[in-house]
Amino acid sequence: MDSASGPIARTAAGQVRGIVDENSGVRTWRGVPYGADPSGQGRFRAARPAEEWTGVKDCTSYALPALQGSFGWKDAVVGAEDCLTLDIVRPDTDDVLPVVVYFHGGTFVTGASHEKVLQGHALATATDVVYVSVNFRLGVLGYLDFRSIGQDCVANPALTDQILSLAWVHDNIAAFGGDPGNVTIMGESAGGAAVTHLMASPAARGLFHRSIAQSPPCASVHSRVQAAMWVRALIEGMGMSRLSTLNDLRDEDARELVRVGRSMLLNGREALQFNTAFMPTVDGTTLPAHPLDVFERGEQAPVPLIIGTNEDEASFAKAMYLTTKGRRRAAHRALSVFDADNAQQVLATYSHVGGRRDFAELVADALFWAPAVLMATAHRWVAPTWMYRFSYASSTMRRLGLGAMHTADLGVVFGDPDATRASRIDRIGSRAGLGSREAFDEVSRVMQHHWGTFFHEGRPGEEWPVYGFRSDDRPGRATAVFTEDFRVEYDPKAAQRRAWEEFDLREWGGNREDLIELFAHDISSTGSR
Repeated sequence: MDSASGPIARTAAGQVRGIVDENSGVRTWRGVPYGADPSGQGRFRAARPAEEWTGVKDCTSYALPALQGSFGWKDAVVGAEDCLTLDIVRPDTDDVLPVVVYFHGGTFVTGASHEKVLQGHALATATDVVYVSVNFRLGVLGYLDFRSIGQDCVANPALTDQILSLAWVHDNIAAFGGDPGNVTIMGESAGGAAVTHLMASPAARGLFHRSIAQSPPCASVHSRVQAAMWVRALIEGMGMSRLSTLNDLRDEDARELVRVGRSMLLNGREALQFNTAFMPTVDGTTLPAHPLDVFERGEQAPVPLIIGTNEDEASFAKAMYLTTKGRRRAAHRALSVFDADNAQQVLATYSHVGGRRDFAELVADALFWAPAVLMATAHRWVAPTWMYRFSYASSTMRRLGLGAMHTADLGVVFGDPDATRASRIDRIGSRAGLGSREAFDEVSRVMQHHWGTFFHEGRPGEEWPVYGFRSDDRPGRATAVFTEDFRVEYDPKAAQRRAWEEFDLREWGGNREDLIELFAHDISSTGSR
């Protein structure tokens, strides 16, 4: 269909025209504004609704994503600070359908609503939903708490963006044939963490009805020490005075802020202690407490939840240290920054990381699996909860030792085997006769069946039991395993689970006395956390 005659929908801010993609059989609107330009005086402040326009806005092309470093050979910055847009995809019918709102991953610093694997055409048609993919502020502009240098800001600009996008969906999605009373929020990696943040945020309550968190780093929340440390690092990296104010930072070029933020993220010594520069911060309002605490107290949104991780999330870590001594030193240092008293108890369940595989498993579990299990354990008291492990990997990926690595689930869930970076490796392997599409297609069919049933009915297929409690004949904690042959395991990795339950993942830097003393004044300036 010619874009000039594409489907038109009316939003609260004005009319938008989309297109019909005849190849995939969907209607799609791209780059639809849900928020006002957050640059200039809007920088570091809460998101505001989009300004109204006259006429029909052409929404047939994707908008620029949030400003971000490219992490390539060149020190390039891509995207735009004016980035509060979303994309909508639905089958080319007039049916009223459930809504899925997707938040992309990217370590809180990169990503876009329209990454090839996330465009959602196959998912929308396979599961019969209205699919909404959201852009939001990232890195320095979205995930750094500047309250240590002034109160005229919000701690979590990106979270306010995400909440505003859900409010937009609530008010406008009916115009696109979506049911505002049946909204699932969904994300992977940092986007999966965003799902848990929204579940913990009172401001998002009532704006969604189901949740799916894939590989969420649930414990990745800045402590007061971290936030103050990284604000100081940014100001110094910009060559600015330590007395700089929020207005001084608002006057700086956004691209230069992002470049300096990129260099902060690549600080290897801190990253190896799970201390990255950009994460949300507990502020007492938008994020009232650490998400793990919110869930433990039963104060999260009481909605059905699917949560899970990949079997080989951190397979890259096998190459990080060549000696047992180096692995053990690094693992103990990283865990001790959180909970020195219980670090050895955790390490013992991973054979004290004597092997490379043990070390990679520890890193993966610390970042993804252990906090996800803690959340599932708490949430099952509040609402139906299902847990999974994604274990499918092609022959090529297994031969390379990468396995079911981080993000490997995306191509399967979205039904596109050629859309991810890893798929390039798979294509090479397929040409060499190392694998076929049949296994991928079957795992994709099964996952889309369960995800689609959840979108429509609030529970996956009957063959996937809830993450429940021990009974006379079963140990509880049913976990679906998605591989060539779907199966259910009960209480997998029980010894590691029990060790992590005694370990405190919430507060980074509690025993870093050097930093606590250094940033004492900055911490006291932030007020209540």
